[in-house]
Order: sequence, then structure tokens, then C-alpha cells
Amino acid sequence: MHRFTISPERISGDRVAFDADETRHLVRVLRLGPGDVVAATDGRGHAWEVRIVALGDTATGAIVGAASPAAESPVAISLVQGVPKGDRMEAIVRATTELGVARILPALTERTVVRLDAARWRDRARRWQRVAREATKQCGRAVVPVVEAPKTLAEWIATDEPADLRLCLWEVEGQPLRRVIERLEEGARSATVIVGPEGGLTRDEVARAGAAGYVPVTLGGRILRTETAGPAIVALLQYGLGDLGGASTRPGGAAR
Repeated sequence: MHRFTISPERISGDRVAFDADETRHLVRVLRLGPGDVVAATDGRGHAWEVRIVALGDTATGAIVGAASPAAESPVAISLVQGVPKGDRMEAIVRATTELGVARILPALTERTVVRLDAARWRDRARRWQRVAREATKQCGRAVVPVVEAPKTLAEWIATDEPADLRLCLWEVEGQPLRRVIERLEEGARSATVIVGPEGGLTRDEVARAGAAGYVPVTLGGRILRTETAGPAIVALLQYGLGDLGGASTRPGGAAR
């Protein structure tokens, strides 16, 4: 069954109004029409079976029953990602969304190359949230991860939100990630991970994170690009603590 992610405000009672982009995909790509049934999620963990009722500039549908939403990972991972230049942040958002990240917190660090005013950063954040939404639909998740507006790394560290595991990825030195995971007695239900931009984090930034309880870790002897490092550590945490590599309720798990 084809799956769509619908903004909550487009669901009213038993009626669903697809937006223009979803309507074009529904009609032109999938060749669906009145009478066809699709799955719709609101990005917050709720899912329904929806029968298409009418087509036009925007399609409408009627909820005919509940659908089983895809299960979320048992570990909620927040990625504090140093903002890289170009469109690399979009690639990071897309990949980590597919891997089950819960939140993406763009960070402005000492080595961040891109410098924008607050309004333009908010525009970027809205774009990244759209990318997360598209990736959520593509991979079949029921929850769209939150992409926050960028803040300085110091501000994210000072937020001091609860987390069972706090990690700071640093290529200079640190404990092997495998060893840190193996030492956990009961796993972790939440984790916050800091990844620097191109050029990495400075020693002062790592020290500030360490003072706030973040453990410096490495992923091995190879230095990864920032757009590789973020998805890599999310994938490893999902494999070690979450649901990556676990049993699936539907065929798949392969690239599409």
C-alpha cells in the first residue's frame, strides 16, 4: 500500500486533504484515482487507511480505518550536527532520517564556514525540515524527525537536555565507540551525539562538551567527511542500541 505523510492540519474528522505535491505524485506518478486506498500518516505516529474520493488541484480522501504505523526505534537519537557548506546538510538530514534519528540540531561551530543572518538560517531550517519530511515518506516512517533552527554549539551544549548517552565524535582522540556501547549495562533509550563540520571540532569545543558529560569517541582509524560521519554514527548506534538489523514486519530494508 502506498504511504503518504500528511500535515496534521490537513486531517479533519474522517476527511483528508492531500496537498498539491502529494496530489501530483498520487495522480501522475502512481496513477491512482477515486476508490484506491492508500496509507496516510500525520508525522506524529498515527496512521490511517484512506480511500481516495475526488481529484482536482488537490485530492481528497475518506478515512476508512486505522493502519499500523511503522515502529520507531527504541532509542531516541539527537544529532548535533555542525553545519557544513553547500547542500551537504540536506544529505545528512535525508540519510539520518532514513536511519531513524529523532532530532537534528544544526550547530554553528568555530569552524563553520557558512555565515548567515537569523532569517536566512530559519529559511534553511524550513528547507531541511521539508527534506526530513520527504525522507520520512520514502522510508516508511510514521514520525518526521524535528529539524531545529541552527544555534551555536555552546548553546546546544548548555541546553543540557536529558540523555542516557552523550557522545562527541572527535577524530583526534577518544574512546572507540564499540567500547562505550559495550560498557552500557542496560543499553540506552536516548542518546545525543555531536559531530563537527568540515574541519572538525576544536579542542576547546571538545573540552566544553566533555565538561557537560559528553564522551569523546572515535569510529576507527579513518577520518570521515562530515556528511559521512553523522549518518555513520547514527547507524552504529541504531545497530548497537536500536532497531537497525532487527526483524522487519514487512519485506524490504534494501535500497530503493
